[in-house]
Amino acid sequence: MTNRVSWGILGNATIARKCVIGAIQKSRNGWVHALATRSPADAAEVVAKNGIRTVYDSYGAVLADPAVDAVYIPLPNHMHLPWTLKALSAGKHVLCEKPLACTAGEACEMAARAKETGLLLMEAFMYRFHPRSRHIKQIVDQGEIGNPCLVRSAFCYHMDDDILQSGDNPRLQADMGGGALLDVGCYSVSVARWLIGAEPTAVQAQAVYHSAGVDVHLVGTLRFEGEKFAVLEASFISALQQTYTVVGSDGAIDLPHDAFIPWEKDAVYTLRKQDEEVGKEHVISGADEYQLMVEHFSDAVLGRTALDHTPDDSIANMRVLDGLSKAAKTGNTFYLG
Repeated sequence: MTNRVSWGILGNATIARKCVIGAIQKSRNGWVHALATRSPADAAEVVAKNGIRTVYDSYGAVLADPAVDAVYIPLPNHMHLPWTLKALSAGKHVLCEKPLACTAGEACEMAARAKETGLLLMEAFMYRFHPRSRHIKQIVDQGEIGNPCLVRSAFCYHMDDDILQSGDNPRLQADMGGGALLDVGCYSVSVARWLIGAEPTAVQAQAVYHSAGVDVHLVGTLRFEGEKFAVLEASFISALQQTYTVVGSDGAIDLPHDAFIPWEKDAVYTLRKQDEEVGKEHVISGADEYQLMVEHFSDAVLGRTALDHTPDDSIANMRVLDGLSKAAKTGNTFYLG
């Protein structure tokens, strides 16, 4: 390995094409060596656009390529566990799309394999690398809004009606790790835990279910010690919501509906003091959070830094998601040990 990481991509998923492959190619410390796709012809455009020299028709071929240092896995949720385990066993570091797994048990197995092999594993929560996210985390930790006591978060969008009716999309398949909670609710759980800086002790939830058996509309609550709460919304059937608010004893921070994916435009947030109805808007210069994420991971692979987002954090996130899923299905409060 030189001073740059050679990447392999397992799958020609939309997130890979639109966000991550280009981010790796722009990065200061990595490049895409190979892309694996079951339909190479469908990848011709992204291959040409990004100057990818090697295309394989199987994921295993990427893992067998000695030139690949790390792999990015944007596969459907149920494939995260097997292909992460295979990649780690093949000696490759792994950046895996969110949610890391379908259950906390799976995440534990993945983390254990990474520890056994001495390789890196990170969940691709790109929002944590955006300068706005890091700035908000800093001012919350510094006490600028007092004691953080409530996080409200939503990540919702409306799937096309024909997709909802057909039920063919992996996000609507229970055996593929589908459902709004895993797909987008994972962001809300993550940001609440991150900003409050603790793990919830109990969760409650209610959900609307698709005929295929997955949740398509969910509202959940998280209770933390010290009189702190989080409220989350995740949906495939509502108008766009992609925002969060963190409320403290002395103030609150509000974000517009680009909270997790602001793309590369200037990003804003509003800081309100304790009794203010209208706060002051602050602007953070635009950045590619995907590029910042892959550069961080490559730096960690190269031994220049420790992982900012560890498998243990991902396991903790999955435990909360497991609890919310059980709470929604049973109507009971689920206590987290």
